[in-house]
Amino acid sequence: MIRVTQPYRVRGRRSPAPAAELDASWAAVLATLDTAGTPLIVGGRSSGARVACRTAGTVGATGILALAFPLHPPGRPDRSRAPELLTGLPTLVVNGDRDPFGIPEATPGVEVVVRPGAGHDLRRDLAGTAAAVVAWLARHGWADPSL
Repeated sequence: MIRVTQPYRVRGRRSPAPAAELDASWAAVLATLDTAGTPLIVGGRSSGARVACRTAGTVGATGILALAFPLHPPGRPDRSRAPELLTGLPTLVVNGDRDPFGIPEATPGVEVVVRPGAGHDLRRDLAGTAAAVVAWLARHGWADPSL
């Protein structure tokens, strides 16, 4: 597993950079990796989940893990970002049932796990969230189910 911190966070900013900048930074990091023979599962939390979805096809991903996918800005369900999830790749979305950014609906290829009592930070029952992720990875043959 490789964890990437977006440049705007490294610079100490709290709000994300424009989507094109986020996507380019992400793709540049992934281009340095040798993933030959290894499935590339891309993912992120919140804005990072959106970046993973938008770039998955161009970076050669095998699957997507979208934690706390922000379906829409709080209070603005009319501004849905659901189309970003429609990548054609196996995708797991894990959201809390108290997330003010909304909860995407499952669609073909997109599995949605809703964590009870969790908000956008997904900090409630981390072990349960991890178990759901490992189970999804194992169903696709990308992880040992005994993890």
